[in-house]
Amino acid sequence: MPADAQPTLLAIFGRFLRFGLLAWGGPIAQIAMVKRELVEEERWLEPSRFNRLLAIYQVLPGPEAHEICVHIGMMKRGRVGGLLAGLGFMLPGLVLILAIAWLYGRLNLDQPLIAAAFLGIQIGVVALIVRAVHKIADHALGDRLLWAVALTSAAATALGVHFWIVLPVAGLAYALGASGRYGLALLTIGIAALAAVATGGGASSLAAGPGTTASLAGQGSVPALPLFLSGLKAGLLTFGGAYTAIPFVRSDAVGRGWVSDAQFLDALALGGIIPAPLVIFTTFIGYLAGGLTGALAITAGVFLPAFALALLFYDRLERVVEDERLHRLLEGVAAGVVGLVAVTAAQLGWTVAGSVPSLLWAAVLFAAALLLLYRWRSRLAVPAVVLGSGLAGAALFA
Repeated sequence: MPADAQPTLLAIFGRFLRFGLLAWGGPIAQIAMVKRELVEEERWLEPSRFNRLLAIYQVLPGPEAHEICVHIGMMKRGRVGGLLAGLGFMLPGLVLILAIAWLYGRLNLDQPLIAAAFLGIQIGVVALIVRAVHKIADHALGDRLLWAVALTSAAATALGVHFWIVLPVAGLAYALGASGRYGLALLTIGIAALAAVATGGGASSLAAGPGTTASLAGQGSVPALPLFLSGLKAGLLTFGGAYTAIPFVRSDAVGRGWVSDAQFLDALALGGIIPAPLVIFTTFIGYLAGGLTGALAITAGVFLPAFALALLFYDRLERVVEDERLHRLLEGVAAGVVGLVAVTAAQLGWTVAGSVPSLLWAAVLFAAALLLLYRWRSRLAVPAVVLGSGLAGAALFA
């Protein structure tokens, strides 16, 4: 289809629904699929413009594959086209994760074989997060100052400083330091440290108890509004891929007792084996915490920024992101998020280590999963690790 052709609204929805059905392998594979069909084969837009859009959405928060779909839909048929493109892309994953969450709630999770399989899956998911931290760091930490921001953010998070303090300071400190104003950068960090001490660190500790898969913590009792706000927070702070949403969602979901750490890991695992943006794992958590209403509420919160950025700021995005000051601020925030995700991975690993009957076999399984993720670069790697870890867990821990 030429760049100036106008598909019908139904055709827009159908095309992006198809993309949603085939959205395996994470954002890189999803973006490659959209580019191959709409840019290289059908020429809905020029390659240079697609690459510029990708660069913009990689800087901004939210799932970039979904945001690009919304943007392209809007290019073709205005805001209604963008809305239908986004809904089509996310609908298959939403339906699948709701069905999986419904089945999960009806499993006999006390049955030894099932419990052992999920324990193995949780070990595999910790390996997935560790690998993701490395990949995000490679992309986000382009100089020594960004590495310093990430390490400082990790240390502050480990000491219990709330991310509402850590992330703004990370962005400001890097923006100031990158422009040569090191004194102001250090002053900003010092003021933030005093604020953290004065507020007792912000009460951000997520060292929740081990929590087992068998105990459905929220049991559908959490109201829709806090779930929506939790999802909105994650959607606004997700820089560099869906894995960066993990610390923010866990802060609420585990920190407030909506789900256990084990259930949180199960959500990540099951969200990773279906064709969908990985951030769809939040829907699973919303279902456990607040039933169908809670699932839809947290999903709406997570995806609202992805829709809003394209639908409301369509004409301004390229100009805004070209502002070097904003670019440095967002780079600093992204580096801070890397530190948060690294600490969260360590906390989740510690929680799982407290649940396994054999640390030796758990370490072997973790190492094998991590090795597979590093050596096998395929869209099937994540489902293979999740399913393989489950089978290994059933064999080793039942």
